[in-house]
Amino acid sequence: MNTLKQGDAVPNFSAKDEQGNTISLSDYKGKKLIVFFYPKADTPGCTAEACNLRDNYNALQEKGYELLGVSADSEKHQAKFKSKYEFPFPLLADEDKTVINTFGVWGPKKFMGREYDGIHRMTFLINEKGIIEEVIDKVKTKDHAAQILG
Repeated sequence: MNTLKQGDAVPNFSAKDEQGNTISLSDYKGKKLIVFFYPKADTPGCTAEACNLRDNYNALQEKGYELLGVSADSEKHQAKFKSKYEFPFPLLADEDKTVINTFGVWGPKKFMGREYDGIHRMTFLINEKGIIEEVIDKVKTKDHAAQILG
């Protein structure tokens, strides 16, 4: 797993959101961006994380942040997840793992003694110039916004 780190410039990426719109890093030029990766839409940990970010969305926006959620779920699954919990931010349906691989968050995981490849729950804070300011790799799903607003 070759993960992007603090100080790295994020390579431009594009992926479809839950509505089928193409979203690119370049759309956020001159803005601060939070890109959070989660393993699977509408599962308990991912729901807790995304809802915590939703509930603190205004505070994050006051700090100048835009948000993008990313998983390998389909557009349909992301659309259902977004609509069910009324998320005010786009969810990328990165089925071919372009964005996931760009950030280097795909790799070996362990769960209940089983090893498999999957998405590591990580969040990247990107400044207006497209440089990573912080990487959060120990995400507290129920209190994630506090980690970001620190």
